Amino acid sequence: MYIVVFIIILAVLVLIHELGHFFAAKKNGILVEEFGFGFPPRLFGFKMGETLYSVNLLPIGGFVKLFGEEYHEGESDKRAFVSKTPAQKAFVIIAGVLGNFLLAWVLISYLFTQGVPTPTNKVIVEGVQKNSPAQIAQLKTGDVINKITVAGTEYQLKSTQDLTLYSKKFAGQSTIFSVTSNGKERNVTIVPRLSPPKGEGPLGVTITSYEEKKYTWYKAPFYGLIHSFAITQKIIVELGKTAFNFFTFQKTNVDVAGPIGIAQYTGTAIKFGKNAVLELMALLSLNLAVINILPFPALDGGRLMFILYEWLTKRRVNKNVERYVNMIGLGTLLALAALITINDVMKLIK
Repeated sequence: MYIVVFIIILAVLVLIHELGHFFAAKKNGILVEEFGFGFPPRLFGFKMGETLYSVNLLPIGGFVKLFGEEYHEGESDKRAFVSKTPAQKAFVIIAGVLGNFLLAWVLISYLFTQGVPTPTNKVIVEGVQKNSPAQIAQLKTGDVINKITVAGTEYQLKSTQDLTLYSKKFAGQSTIFSVTSNGKERNVTIVPRLSPPKGEGPLGVTITSYEEKKYTWYKAPFYGLIHSFAITQKIIVELGKTAFNFFTFQKTNVDVAGPIGIAQYTGTAIKFGKNAVLELMALLSLNLAVINILPFPALDGGRLMFILYEWLTKRRVNKNVERYVNMIGLGTLLALAALITINDVMKLIK
């Protein structure tokens, strides 16, 4: 089941991305020769109107083949990509990225109407164990622990890790907890246990930094857009850190997954229900948008760099240079995809 769901997710992400290019090209009067799912060799296809729609062997992406895209044909044809202005070309190129961002925005907005866990900088009580210091102090589910005070020194809590660290550090000492319950702040005194029962912590609480966000249908798109931008920013930052660590031969803290790894994540999401699957799809769509806009040959961002060069210099890039650069970029991407897939298989075997 999770393989089927993964294939559906992949098909939707690719379809939305390529439809962005497709409609932008049509809008600007460019002839679309082929709309392909997956990369060649071709398995089968059919022609509708002037466009061939194909399904190809390698299901790791898709493509829209535009007439005159490689500068070797149609330079004098008004329907050729090469004959369009740099602004029109740039719009066609970034339309796929915009399509993926729009899909994520729609999904996140829908999820906000259903209620989804969203990360915060709060420490929220999720559960209280029986006969624990937290129960004696009458902490309840939903309480927010803001800060603690020990021997006159205040310690602000901005994450669950902070509370875990301080409760162990000050075990056995009288500690004042500043707690917000139902909008009202109160102080409670708790002595964290030095030797808590197995499976319990010094306080006897389960905590989280996530809270459910739920908005009305007319507010959800606004907050969904903000959240989509926030996630995109985080993806860019983490990707930058990963690239820096890679080129400086440092260990990365981010786990990279290919189709097999993502299929496993899909299986996990299915266990949590429909909303978790939609959330995973939104995250993958934003990741796809960010990856594609990178200024790397064969990606949308790489093609955009050629267009920017043309716009700034008023000269077209040599067609042979562009062709070979894109071929090298595509080969590099396929090799990288193969390595990531091998890594996924090795992790699966282990």
